[in-house]
Amino acid sequence: MHIRQPNSLRDRSSLLGVTPPSSGRSSPFSYDSHQQTNGHRYADDLEGQNDEALNGLSAKVKLLKDITIGIGNEVRESTAQLSQMNDTFAETSGILSGTFRRMNNMAERQGCRWLWYIVFLVIVFWFFIIVWWFRR
Repeated sequence: MHIRQPNSLRDRSSLLGVTPPSSGRSSPFSYDSHQQTNGHRYADDLEGQNDEALNGLSAKVKLLKDITIGIGNEVRESTAQLSQMNDTFAETSGILSGTFRRMNNMAERQGCRWLWYIVFLVIVFWFFIIVWWFRR
C-alpha cells in the first residue's frame, strides 16, 4: 500500500526555500535580500571568530617564542659556565699532578718514611670528616 504525499511535501523548493544554482560549491549565503543580510551577519560572525582564534594563536606563538629565547639564553649561559668549569678543572688537574710528582720525588729521596706520614695524615683527615658528619 503506497500513500501519496501532497505536492507541497515533495517539492524541495517549498520545503527549503530558494536553492542556489548548482555550481558544485556550498555557500552560507542565500539569494534573497533577507537571507543575504543573515548570510553577511553569519560571515561577519565567522570572521570575528577567526580573528579571535588568530589573536589566540598569535599570543601562543609569542609565548612559545619567548620560552624558546629563554631556553636559548639559558643554554648559552650554561655552556659558558661549563667551559669555565672545564678550564678550572684542567688547571686544578695540572696543579695536583705537579704536586703529586714533587711529592713522589721527595718520597724517593727521603725513603719510605714520607709515605707513612702521608698515609697517617689521610687517616686522621678522614677520621675528622667522619666525626663531623655524624655530629650534624
